[in-house]
Amino acid sequence: MKNNYQDDPREKEAEQQRHFNIRLNLFFFSAFAIFTVIIVRLAILQFVEGPSLIKQGGNLAVKDIPLPPTRGTIYDRKNIKLAYSTPVQSLYMTLTKEYTGKNEANARVLAERLVERFNELGDPGGEKLTVDQVVEAMDLKSRLSGGFTPRRLKVGLSNKEIAYFMEHKAEYPGIDVVEESIRNYYTNPNDGVKGLAVQAVGYIKKFKGASTSLDFYKQKTGLADDPALQYTDTEDVGFDGLEYQYQDELRGRNGFKSVSVDPRNMASGIAEVTPPEKGHDIYLNIDSDVQLTAQKAIMEQLSWLHTHPVSGRYHKYAKTGFAVAMEVDTGNVVAMASMPDYDPNVWRTGGISSDNYDKIKNVYQNGTIRSFGSGQKEGQHPESVVLLGSTIKPLSVLVGLKEGLFTTSTPYYDKGYAYFGKNDSSRIQNSQGHVYGYLNSPADAIRHSSNTFMVEMIGERLYKKYGEKGIDKWDEYMKQFGLGVSTGVDLPNEYLGLREYTNEKETALSRLVFSSFGQQGKYTAMQLAQYTTMLATRGKRMEPHLVNMIKDADGNIVKKFEPKVLNEVKFKNSHWNEILKGMATEVSVFKDFPYDFARKTGTSTQSVGGKLVDNGVFIAFAPRNNPKLAVAVVVPEGGFGAQSAAPIARKIFDAYDMEYGLDGVPKKTLKKNEEKAADADGQTTGTTR
Repeated sequence: MKNNYQDDPREKEAEQQRHFNIRLNLFFFSAFAIFTVIIVRLAILQFVEGPSLIKQGGNLAVKDIPLPPTRGTIYDRKNIKLAYSTPVQSLYMTLTKEYTGKNEANARVLAERLVERFNELGDPGGEKLTVDQVVEAMDLKSRLSGGFTPRRLKVGLSNKEIAYFMEHKAEYPGIDVVEESIRNYYTNPNDGVKGLAVQAVGYIKKFKGASTSLDFYKQKTGLADDPALQYTDTEDVGFDGLEYQYQDELRGRNGFKSVSVDPRNMASGIAEVTPPEKGHDIYLNIDSDVQLTAQKAIMEQLSWLHTHPVSGRYHKYAKTGFAVAMEVDTGNVVAMASMPDYDPNVWRTGGISSDNYDKIKNVYQNGTIRSFGSGQKEGQHPESVVLLGSTIKPLSVLVGLKEGLFTTSTPYYDKGYAYFGKNDSSRIQNSQGHVYGYLNSPADAIRHSSNTFMVEMIGERLYKKYGEKGIDKWDEYMKQFGLGVSTGVDLPNEYLGLREYTNEKETALSRLVFSSFGQQGKYTAMQLAQYTTMLATRGKRMEPHLVNMIKDADGNIVKKFEPKVLNEVKFKNSHWNEILKGMATEVSVFKDFPYDFARKTGTSTQSVGGKLVDNGVFIAFAPRNNPKLAVAVVVPEGGFGAQSAAPIARKIFDAYDMEYGLDGVPKKTLKKNEEKAADADGQTTGTTR
């Protein structure tokens, strides 16, 4: 039966027809499904993704060119502008096809016309541009910038030039008058002082140059994720000091010039301009009056050392001086003087001539946080960072007390010299061979600045206790007090000091002995100031702050810097009392100082260029029992610290007392009140008569 069915031709034809119908239906259903998907996708493209795709398509023909923002202002504590930007009008050119390729000759014709107008309408005392200079600035081969990027042809147009080019814009295709800014720095050519905290504020350079030498800017080369943060080659950027440290805050955000671009990447029209956002303003803890006093005091003291004998001779090679004044409770830096200084406006256009650089190359770095030469014969004079000398002795005694090498009541007989080493082969003596005789306590050793006490009671005993490991123990204490480590100051490229006691070519005993009286460590004035603050606070290492707060362009506080304790060391109160009692060295320049204060003079002797030189060092804080201000001063080749560095510190203390009051009462306020009272008394007396 089955076979009969399969052999029936009618049944077979019907079966084939059914299969055909099924396949046909599947085909039509598949085609319907595919077309449905296409239609839905087209609808999504048209109504959902259409606007964004149109925008993307438009971007292929429009380039957003960053317009650098105006840098924020750097103010001192009294809102005096130390660095600020002022608007100038500059002439820019956007290349079009009329000036490129076969039409480059037109560019030179344009340059000739421009130079003619510059000479006719420009500032008679301003820079004179040549045709070749203008053509070079056009960058016709686009070696420096993309074809659509505007080229700056002249900075600082006169009013006549501005009016002319605005009125005749149609005659100069691609030419625009653009407002931009130029950096200015506070100057005060008073008694050799050219500015305020010049090296601390820093300077600017063009981004193109900065991006080849500083990693910070190398990372910013190219397109940033946020177009508002893109840099241009001709933009001014901070290169040192606060200008560099707070570059991101000072810079602001780009504006944009949206340029229509043809297939050859040449501009074909200008669409619109979005203005840039001004950078944040920075407010410093530096006080202009205290700062200026410090700067003048150094220059006056250097001059004095050249004309007045100290220890029987003149110090004609004392060419530099460095001072830092720091508020004890907060770490706020009210003065940072690295002298001599210079006119920082040599950097105002983002570059410097070779002649100007030669004039300032020995003074433009910040000697309070860096080590560099004085510009005298290289290798024959000390750098800005010198040995601490006797200013280390309060810390040496603290170490000795902490380690149990002696007590606060341990007496000592100073015979003027001490021997150490194998068979007592090495000899150390006090400064100028002084013999201090019987010393009742370690405080007396600090007060008289006894080298022999430090050698026999600290250096040798520390070695006996720890052997070769004594150096590690010494290093640990030094670093706890900020000597040999970063102070945390908000400035770039801080020098950490030179820990000469780590030199293994010398014996551990020798290194400990010389370290004990300040001959094995070279540190910056900033490190000295932080160390002095630690003595004043009895162990709190405060982070130095130059910046107090940052505000936006509308005056809103963006960030406020609060006091920060980096680390704290613990010593017995009796130990602190002992070393502070010893910080009472006689200093003649402070004889009439109205406050009891703690101080330590230092004269560090070092061999430079085959000869021994004496550097003046001085640290102090006042008042003794309720400290407000710590000061550190260094004068390389200045001789005894009491005669070279201490007079500078005295003037700084007086200036701070006048402005803020070391006792909390500003003396200028008292002076004004006294003058008002005197005037009132005079008027009353006159009326009575």
